[in-house]
Amino acid sequence: MQSREIKIVDVTLRDGEQTQGVSFSQAEKVTIAKALLGSLKVDRIEVASAKISLGEHDAVSRITKWAADQDCLESVEVLGFTDHKSSVDWIDSAGGKVINLLTKGSEKHCREQLRMTVKEHLAGVEKTIKYAHDVGLAANVYLEDWSNGYADNKDYVFEMMDLLKDMPISNIMLPDTLGIMTPKDVYSSISDMISRYPDCRFDFHPHNDYGLSTANAMVAVEAGVASIHCTVNCLGERAGNASLAEVCTVLRDKMDIDLNIREKEFYTISQMIENFSGKRVAENAPIVGSNVFTQTAGIHADGDQKGQLYQTRLSPDRFNRSTSYALGKMSGKASLQKNLEVLGISLSEKDQAKVLEKIVSLGDSKTEITVEDLPLIIADALESGGHRYLELLNCTITSGLELNSIVSIHVQLYGDTYKATGAGNGGFDAFINAIRVVVDRTEIVFPELIDYQIRIPKGGTTSALVECIITWETEGRRYRTRGVDANQVFSGIKAAMRMINMQLRALEKASVEQC
Repeated sequence: MQSREIKIVDVTLRDGEQTQGVSFSQAEKVTIAKALLGSLKVDRIEVASAKISLGEHDAVSRITKWAADQDCLESVEVLGFTDHKSSVDWIDSAGGKVINLLTKGSEKHCREQLRMTVKEHLAGVEKTIKYAHDVGLAANVYLEDWSNGYADNKDYVFEMMDLLKDMPISNIMLPDTLGIMTPKDVYSSISDMISRYPDCRFDFHPHNDYGLSTANAMVAVEAGVASIHCTVNCLGERAGNASLAEVCTVLRDKMDIDLNIREKEFYTISQMIENFSGKRVAENAPIVGSNVFTQTAGIHADGDQKGQLYQTRLSPDRFNRSTSYALGKMSGKASLQKNLEVLGISLSEKDQAKVLEKIVSLGDSKTEITVEDLPLIIADALESGGHRYLELLNCTITSGLELNSIVSIHVQLYGDTYKATGAGNGGFDAFINAIRVVVDRTEIVFPELIDYQIRIPKGGTTSALVECIITWETEGRRYRTRGVDANQVFSGIKAAMRMINMQLRALEKASVEQC
């Protein structure tokens, strides 16, 4: 289709705040408004509903003052009601210049909620718009529940429009208030509205109850609307509104639509809204999800390495993000190599194989291994420690508050298997007491623990890998061993097993030399 300009209207600060449990503070509202208009370059924003509270009035006043200084006051809109002067005066006193007047686009709403005829309702609408015009406010009009209203009684909608089209109204806003429409419904109904009222400018306001809001926005544009309403992170009642990032990206990529939006700001603003709202974004949410530019399968990393075979127009640098390659049981050599490049680490093929084996093993027990975990894994995989003379086959730890821990182990020593139990002040202490039972069968002297350090990678989370470094002393010499695991206790157990195997190796070496 021929390229044309579409306006993006963000309603996060009004409709988005109708999300269950979301209430932005004054400072947050002002910050969001500045980010939407100043950084992201949204065309219009709806910031509040009139008459809600004194705090809301103060927030709108601060937003309009800033917008006036930035010469974008006409882009700030406030929802108002058909109450003649009340909403208009509230908006005017807060410095607003645009009222989005809520009217009934459904005959059922008009009759059953307002208890009015269409003519009575229209008289109130006309009176409110005239007063808004007299005090210097521009007016847009919402036809609330228009999607049901059009489906149930088109004549009611047309009677509304026949009067509205001659009023001083900038935009007629068509909401799919309950998110019931299919793309086919949207195209046919909006095409009809535009053909009947070609001199009117129409907005489309989709909701996402059936997960169709982005698709519906596309066909609304195809049908000829001038503006699309969205929210950041799909905030809104029930299933929320259309996603700002999704709609803007789809319109650009799939429909060749001109937008003023700075898409490099999507992720930053998404995170801001996530923090202010307390509503987490799904990790796989298109454009703004934390994992949407992460390749997990090793074959994908290999394809990208050989020829960008798994890249599309949705390139991460376009959105000020970067591609990452997940580490886990599905990783391949290419995935590891990509992460080593990020860290500036070079390993031989032999060492890479050792590290990859460790990653795959850890991936069986840990959901996510991050690039920050990698140095720990490398150190653990490549650190010398000899053969595994003593191997831990199974280990069960039982702990309780203010109770000793109990450990049961099943080990293999020189090819023979043994079972042992131990109790102690914590899981690691109990394990040491259990493993001593087995080690006492050998000629080595159990080492003395001198120091015990636990750490996770910088920036790590509670799910990060844990590195345990233990300093031991035996026969007057000190040694350090490390263990890495997703479980803190088992990282210490692995460090202890490495120390014991080092001793067993030294014992074997001394025996050979004596012979």
